[in-house]
Amino acid sequence: METISRISSMLETARELTLEAAQSAAIGKGPVTGAPSSRNTSASHIKKLLDSRHEREVLDGMRRVISLMYGTESALPFFSAVVKNVANTSLEVKKLVYIYLVHYAEAEPDLALLSINAIQKSLTDSNPQVRAMALRTMSGIRVPVISQIVSLAIKRGCADMSPHVRKTAALAIPKCYRLDPSTLPQLIGYLATLLGDNQYFVAGPAVAAFLEICPDRIDLIHKCYRSLVRKLVDMDEWSQISTLRLLTSYARQCFPQRTQKVKQTVSKKDFYDDDESPRDGGEEEGGGEELEVPALDPDLEFFLRTCKILLQNRNSAVIVSVVRAFLYLAPPEYLDAAVGPLVALLRSPQDIQHVALCNIVVVALRYPNLFTKYVSHFLVHSIDPPHIWRLKLEVLTLLFPHCGMHLKGIILSELRHFAQGTDPELVRESVRAIGRCAQTDPDTADYCLDLLLGQIASLDDNLVSETLTVIRHLIQQDPASHEQTVIELVKHLGSTNNPDARATIVWLVGEFAGVDPERNIAPDVLRILVKGFADESEAAKQQIVLLGAKVYLHHLLRNPPPEPKEEPAPSEKVEPLPTNEWADDQDENKSPENQENQVEEQPAEPEPDRITLLWQYLLLLTRYDTSYDLRDRARMYKALLSNPSSTDLANLLLLAPKPVPHTPSPSETRKNLLIGSATLIIGSDAGVHGLRGYENLPSWVESGQEPDPNLREQEAKPELTEKMPSTAADKLDRALREHQSSVAALDQQRRLGHEPGQAMASASRGKKTLDEWLEDESETEEETDSEEEVTDSEEETESEEEETDSEEEESEEETDSEGNEEGAQLLQRGSGYAQSSKDVP
Repeated sequence: METISRISSMLETARELTLEAAQSAAIGKGPVTGAPSSRNTSASHIKKLLDSRHEREVLDGMRRVISLMYGTESALPFFSAVVKNVANTSLEVKKLVYIYLVHYAEAEPDLALLSINAIQKSLTDSNPQVRAMALRTMSGIRVPVISQIVSLAIKRGCADMSPHVRKTAALAIPKCYRLDPSTLPQLIGYLATLLGDNQYFVAGPAVAAFLEICPDRIDLIHKCYRSLVRKLVDMDEWSQISTLRLLTSYARQCFPQRTQKVKQTVSKKDFYDDDESPRDGGEEEGGGEELEVPALDPDLEFFLRTCKILLQNRNSAVIVSVVRAFLYLAPPEYLDAAVGPLVALLRSPQDIQHVALCNIVVVALRYPNLFTKYVSHFLVHSIDPPHIWRLKLEVLTLLFPHCGMHLKGIILSELRHFAQGTDPELVRESVRAIGRCAQTDPDTADYCLDLLLGQIASLDDNLVSETLTVIRHLIQQDPASHEQTVIELVKHLGSTNNPDARATIVWLVGEFAGVDPERNIAPDVLRILVKGFADESEAAKQQIVLLGAKVYLHHLLRNPPPEPKEEPAPSEKVEPLPTNEWADDQDENKSPENQENQVEEQPAEPEPDRITLLWQYLLLLTRYDTSYDLRDRARMYKALLSNPSSTDLANLLLLAPKPVPHTPSPSETRKNLLIGSATLIIGSDAGVHGLRGYENLPSWVESGQEPDPNLREQEAKPELTEKMPSTAADKLDRALREHQSSVAALDQQRRLGHEPGQAMASASRGKKTLDEWLEDESETEEETDSEEEVTDSEEETESEEEETDSEEEESEEETDSEGNEEGAQLLQRGSGYAQSSKDVP
């Protein structure tokens, strides 16, 4: 009979598997004759499957509903039929029902409430997986009415014996808070319990929940700080990210920045002296100096040493989080150990490369020396997209002044190669990178300038324009030593047609117009440019007008106009003639002869010099130009230089010293952003205050205002753990040891001849100390010696003594054997008692 029933069950199982396989094949191949597909299945058929009493049909119906839910059609009409199966005993059906409820409960809150009682019953199921699913589903149903029920379910989950249920309770806390923020006081109590959980995969989600609902309550972290640090290595990757973020913020608020003075000595010793001898003591002959080095708190150092282990993690976000902790908390030597794993992320896909490079740039802005040995990893590849090679070029320019001559040559060769490429964006960024290299390293400025001057003859207007802009910045850093460079640039005016390039060269000529009056080429350049003024671009015209104003101003400063003659004093003035006489003189002056004499007596006006004529001609050309901006500029310059005797304002506006331009790194504006954040990656597009939710690290707590270190947990002592057993097995083992000690004490008392009551009293007092055991042994030896002396005095012959001794030895052996047998029996009874106690549930 058993064989027949087993065969029938196997056939039924095979039939069900065959039907499921056929249905899956029919769904995969599409509509086939005789095999209904999911599209042709009507709603009535699905409801019929859901209302069936067979678990297989219900499971089939739930699978069809879930496929509709994640497809194009809505599965909301099946809500009532699905809710009926919430109490189904099948685990697979229960999973699908819970998924459906979480998805559609917000659309049908009244019907969703009908399933709450069944879900609550699942919270007490014997299977921890069912309890965890029920708690996850209840917290995922977004119906505000059940917020208190969810809170009670979380409370029950926090005290559950299964760590998986406690983990689900930790993940449910943020959901309950978003559902009803008024439950925050209760949730904080649950969170305090979960943060101190012994299981690492419970503490990780608890930390994530803490960061979401109450990140300012650092008082909850004091007791569990060290336990979180110990569990950090064993957590999953995303829990490690949350915990690193929490502990980094906690360290800034609880461990102040302290420094200690260390005396660095330089000793004078012989070649063969021991190197360690000066350290061992005494004063050294060479003296030394005191250096201030950061002093780390022991708890902070414990956290940083634990973070070093995480540098071997496979998750890039964990590595970036460790680098963030080292950058904002630790001395540079800790950060040096994290640079290698951070650079290794460049072998990852392009999205991770981009994130890694953004963080590398921020670290390199502060500590560029740490990356010099990894320069070859930042060379641009031909397959790199623009957002990758831009960051690589930036890193190369940051590391350039800190590299050796060999690496500097490699970097400049790479930049020159890409400056001659076909991609205009890459050409422009490469030329700018060469300029930044020249600015940061004056020793290579001449070589960089030669590279740039070689690009002026290029046919690419974009390259020439960008090159001249960079050259202009380099010349402004030291104008006196680049006079010949300006002359070389003027030679290219005839071959350069780019408007920006011509405007840049003309501006440079104007800046050098007054450096050396004897070798001034500005007037000649102006004379040549004025001939083709009408054919120039507007940008070049503006610079030509500015050049003319500067040349004319320098001419006025070198050739000031004669001062006007002083008027005679009032007493020396000639009194006017009477009216009649004045009339006569006026009549005389009207005669032709007097008029001719008067013309001859007037001094002739000096003819204008060439520079003045050139300036006037330039103003005349701009007067009839079509550009409003150019005409306005010309009128302003004309008004400034209209009075040759008053050129202070013109000198202030036109010849004022220009600040030395400095081209910062493109990511200089991101320097203060928190690494590892999305705002750092997006940059200026994130807005002034960054993305929503962005928070910078808190400032370091001032010394003396940090929390008491005693608030953090203390290490448990082994003695306390032995004295306070925590499990039933430990209690039974302890009772067995006490029983064995009491039996041994009773046996010893019997040997010494004490009464059983005294033996039990001594056994009840507990274990004997070492001194008591030694005293008892000494007493027994003295009694034995006294008995032997009495026996020797009474016996007369040696044979009788030997017989007596042998009899005593035999009696002692019999006594010992009897005591051993009794101890073995008691030990066997005690072990049987312990075993029976362990078997009792």
